Formats: sequence, C-alpha cells, structure tokens
Amino acid sequence: MQTVFFDKKPRIVGTGTIAGPKECAGVVGKYVDKSLTDDTFGESTYEKAECKMLSYAVSKAIENSGRTEKDVDLLISGDLLNQIISASFTARDYDFPFLGVYGACSTMAESMAIAAAFINAGYYKNIVAATGSHFSSAERQYRYPLELGNTRPPQAQWTVTGAGGAFISYLGGENGKNIAQKNPIKGENPAYRLAPAITMATFGKVVDFGITDVNNMGAAMCPSCAHTLLTHLEETGRNADYYDLIVTGDLGALGSRILKDLTWEKGVDIADNHVDCGEIIYNVIEDEFQGGSGAGCSAVVLNSYIMDKLKTGALNKVLFIATGALLSTVSSGQGESIPGIAHAVAIENV
Repeated sequence: MQTVFFDKKPRIVGTGTIAGPKECAGVVGKYVDKSLTDDTFGESTYEKAECKMLSYAVSKAIENSGRTEKDVDLLISGDLLNQIISASFTARDYDFPFLGVYGACSTMAESMAIAAAFINAGYYKNIVAATGSHFSSAERQYRYPLELGNTRPPQAQWTVTGAGGAFISYLGGENGKNIAQKNPIKGENPAYRLAPAITMATFGKVVDFGITDVNNMGAAMCPSCAHTLLTHLEETGRNADYYDLIVTGDLGALGSRILKDLTWEKGVDIADNHVDCGEIIYNVIEDEFQGGSGAGCSAVVLNSYIMDKLKTGALNKVLFIATGALLSTVSSGQGESIPGIAHAVAIENV
C-alpha cells in the first residue's frame, strides 16, 4: 500500500507564512503572517531573499506553536534551487537537525508526510516542515534571464514568491487527544482546542505522460495527482465527497481541469469539492495565465488560508495533494519528458 495511517494523529500546532506583493494582493493575502512590499526582502540577491523568507516561515511556525527552538527535534525542508540551497542555508541558522528533501512543488506535502511518519513511529515529538520559492530565482534558473523579458506562453504559470512552514507535534495520550493546544491563528478567539491532525498520508508514484513542454507544468503533473488521489480513495475506502475540500497544488487552471477529466474517467467526481492552490493565490487569474506554481504556492495557501478554515471549523476534513514536476534544465535541453509526482496528506479535525 502507498497509504500510511497515523494512529497517534500528529497535530499541526503552528504555522508560519510569508509572501510577496503580487501574492498578497489576492484572497490569500490577508491570512499570511507577513506580506512583503519588496520581493528582495532587503537582500542583495533573489536567492538570498528566498532563503530569508524560508527562515522567517520556520521561525514564525515555531513562534505560533507556542514552542521555542529548543523544542524542535528536526527540520524537514527543501526548495527549487540547485542543491536545495535555500533549505540548507536556512538550516545552518538553527541548532537542530536537518533533513533536506526534494519533490519540486510537492515538497510541502512530502515534508509533512515524512514528519508525521517520524512522529507516529515515536522517533521524534516536534518537527517543522517547510518550503518556499521565489519567482525571480526560479525564472532565471529554469527558463530565461530576467533581463530578456521573454513573452510567456498562455499555458505558463507564475512561480510564487513565498514560503510556508508547519510545526507538527505529538501531543501525548491516546490519539493525541488529552492535551488541548492553543489555536495559533492570529485574530481568532484564543480559546484552547485541539489542533488539526494529520491522520494519514499517501506517498505517490512517479507518473510520466510524455509532456515535454517546460511551460505546461499543469499537464505534466496532473496524471500523477490523479493517480495519487485515486489510490488514496481506494486504499482508505473513502469517497471523494468524504472531504470538505480536496486541495491540489499547483496544477493551475488548465491542470485542474485536466485532473477533473482524468478522475471523472475513473468514476470519481471532484467538481464540487476541489480547488487548486495555483488557481486561487492570485487576484485575477487572467493576468497570470494559468495561475501560480512553485514550491511556495501550496506552502503559502495551505499554511495560511486553508489552515485558518480548519482552525475555525469552516473546514473539518481536507485532503492536501501537492504536486511536483521532476525536471531540470539539463533534462529539458536534452529533450526528456517531464515526470510528475504527487503526495497526499489528510488533515482532519478529530
């Protein structure tokens, strides 16, 4: 089986998010912890800005959890830059162990699933999972120098400038139910209640439908997303409508439509309870073609907007499926197709 069930129900006790000006102009902006007015974040390079954003997300998640850095047993993080330097350089600022992972834009779900597995097995108690991206650093690494001002095709997505982190913890007792956790979402009634739990995770397989267009990330990733979703439903015995929301990220508008077609062909209708992080993060999707992408896209949307809805009870059962395109500039230049990967994490108020 690809699905792992967590009987200890590790809980997301704190989150931290930061995003750029374009991202915060949309519906998600008011839920983000820190909204940037300058996407350089006061740094001399975009890569340094990306690292600083990720560090902020990690620190904010710890702060919002009510814990301190001394409580953290492990940081699991990755990013889109070569040799995941944003995550590695962020980790050197802290005095706790670091596990670097790479799943492209699926990194947020991957890191959360691994964190929950470690905690459920009893190896660790408190783990921070985080990732981020930056439009300018990703654009010049994967596509063209920014100075060229290349015209973007209509199937393209806009890499999100932002980062998100989640503090995942075992609260003790049977199914983690005997200790209430203060709700860290700012602006909410500070009543004590249980934090949302990660109840299970489905680790995805690499799926390749032969897409070679490096601008069409949604089409490349959605087959793996469909496979993971269908596998999750089959192995858990759940129907799609069990979840209040099935959140994918980041297929964009086109990829989201293809996903609905692929699942519909298998008898699964997600038209009424599916949303894609790339579709909703920007204010006017037409201005950004297919919407948002990048590891920071789903990290920002999940750890701000979606988590707020879970904390307030507007949502109680969410299936988070982050998707990644496993390409490099070398593989694309050699004519290779783009494999996709997707990991699913079930987050529930239980």
